Amino acid sequence: MDKKELIKLLNEDLANEFGAIIQYLTYAAKATGPYRPQLAAFFLEEVADEQLHAQFLANKIVALGGEPTTTAAPVVAAGNNREMLQAVLAAELQAGKGYTERARQADAYGDKGLAVQLEDMVRDEMGHSEETERMLRDWPL
Repeated sequence: MDKKELIKLLNEDLANEFGAIIQYLTYAAKATGPYRPQLAAFFLEEVADEQLHAQFLANKIVALGGEPTTTAAPVVAAGNNREMLQAVLAAELQAGKGYTERARQADAYGDKGLAVQLEDMVRDEMGHSEETERMLRDWPL
């Protein structure tokens, strides 16, 4: 793993964080029904964590000599509350897997600080996914 490849991968992660911010903001606006206030609040609470992740990634990319992306990853369209929660769950699980791999790559590159921060981000993403899974357990079809 060289620096150029690590920057490229971190930029992909940054694009995914930008996409997550857009996803949560959009889903908060689209939430409907009797659980709308709770769902909107849940989605909006997640924005702050994703913003912190994005800021960390952008700063690290610059520190490594790269240029942070300004393009967001696409957001999955969802037609109802259940589909939004399912899309969030899939995105959070994917982010956790991605950061686990990136932490391994950062460690192999020799940047232990980056590896530790990415492992903290894995913890965040897994916490988000567990909460979303719990919400979906008894969600009406």
